[in-house]
Amino acid sequence: MTQNRKSNRPTHAVYVVEGEGDNAFWTKIGAAWPHDDNDGFNITLQAMPIDGKLTIRKMKPKNDTEGAAR
Repeated sequence: MTQNRKSNRPTHAVYVVEGEGDNAFWTKIGAAWPHDDNDGFNITLQAMPIDGKLTIRKMKPKNDTEGAAR
């Protein structure tokens, strides 16, 4: 059984990353919730990348001065 997405906050953010290194541009396009057994995720996307590349990163607290979950 998996966690109910509607009652729990996501633990990971889903991004499309264009470019490499310091010149990379990260666009958040969704969120992910781990399964109860931690062997997978439920993922919700608000957009689809045209290059097919997705990056999933653990979310950091909102008060983090670094910003996004990178």
